[in-house]
Amino acid sequence: MTQQSRSRRGRAVGIDLGARRIGIAVSDSAGTMALPRTTVVRSGDAERDRRTLVALILEEEATTVVVGLPLSLDGSRGRAALEATEEADALRTLLEGQPVSVELYDERLTTVSAHRALATRGDRERARRQVVDQAAAAVMLSAWLEERGRP
Repeated sequence: MTQQSRSRRGRAVGIDLGARRIGIAVSDSAGTMALPRTTVVRSGDAERDRRTLVALILEEEATTVVVGLPLSLDGSRGRAALEATEEADALRTLLEGQPVSVELYDERLTTVSAHRALATRGDRERARRQVVDQAAAAVMLSAWLEERGRP
């Protein structure tokens, strides 16, 4: 995490990239709490999906975008992590000139945590599938906010 991101306050958008769906979470303007926002269903057109994400980021007036980095359990970067890095780079390019930084954050086990939380809540499997991506984005963004708040 850079010093600039530590000192920068404002709304953050968390993005959990999936093969079929992209989970989105947002923080409150104080940057203390993350809430599930929406799920973007992939269209099959990566540029179109990125434009949808940029529109959402700008609509939320985010100062930071946190893209989940799906590292392997041993911490290595596999195919999914490389794809997440490429997506983050593409978003950085599209947001150039905007006061928005794009960061990657280790998201290991966020989807598992989100599934467990939704199951504990009593949501049925089909209902969970509809919101698990945005719940995973909220789990990841919450962890990022917590870490950012530490001195």
